Amino acid sequence: MEIGKPIIHVRFVTGRVESLAQWPPIQKALSAKIDDFQFNQLFNSSSLADRARLLSISSPHALSWLSVVPSEGLGLHLSPDQFQVAIKWWLGLDTSGGSLCSLCPDTVLDPLGHHASTSESCRMAHLSVKVEAGNNLTPDHSHTRPADVLVLNWSRGRPAAFDICVTSALNTLTLSEAGVCADQAGEVRKHSANDDKCGDLGWFCVPLVTETYGEWGPEAKACFSQLASRLSIRLQKPKSVILHELYGRLNTCLVRCVATAILSRIQSS
Repeated sequence: MEIGKPIIHVRFVTGRVESLAQWPPIQKALSAKIDDFQFNQLFNSSSLADRARLLSISSPHALSWLSVVPSEGLGLHLSPDQFQVAIKWWLGLDTSGGSLCSLCPDTVLDPLGHHASTSESCRMAHLSVKVEAGNNLTPDHSHTRPADVLVLNWSRGRPAAFDICVTSALNTLTLSEAGVCADQAGEVRKHSANDDKCGDLGWFCVPLVTETYGEWGPEAKACFSQLASRLSIRLQKPKSVILHELYGRLNTCLVRCVATAILSRIQSS
């Protein structure tokens, strides 16, 4: 190397090499570029279902369950069987072994666990505190229940109806329509079903929609961010720490429910 000449660095961008003479990279930045390049290669060579899975598991906070300190007392734990199934499911490996579903006659469980981990299998088990509210409060919508959790004085002195929903990144609508995200589609459905009644009651309608792999919808993320801001002031902890802990708790419960659903259908078949 000649003294006085700049060191020329290179990087990969969609398969080509670019000079980084004006941007001396650090190891973290180079590793990120390599990871992006490898992810794009994997994504482009994957099936439609695997692409949906990859997008969901690579979303912010989806991996938070892996960093949670196990605690049986707090409900933040997975049994060895649950953890093994969860890892196989997360990586897109076969979780069924060709087993028949114990609850659906003549239905073979799919390898990615979609059938076993649909919304009905784990809908009611994602928050430790749940209060159903709204049923029979208005004559025109007497059979609807817009609030799994009703939070008083959420914003501007008005309550918020948190409506929890778990959907799948592998459902037919998501896979058949380009650009459709399962969590955002779930938010639209919840607003369509509950906005009128929430408006009559003076409540905010807040859908908390997550995909089974842990990608939360935009409204859920905004809600959690607002909650973390308030807790940060009260607990004197950084907001980023509180958000990480919150997503970790929620996604640990979510993954445990999915693993339990898969195991119950395989073991009973």
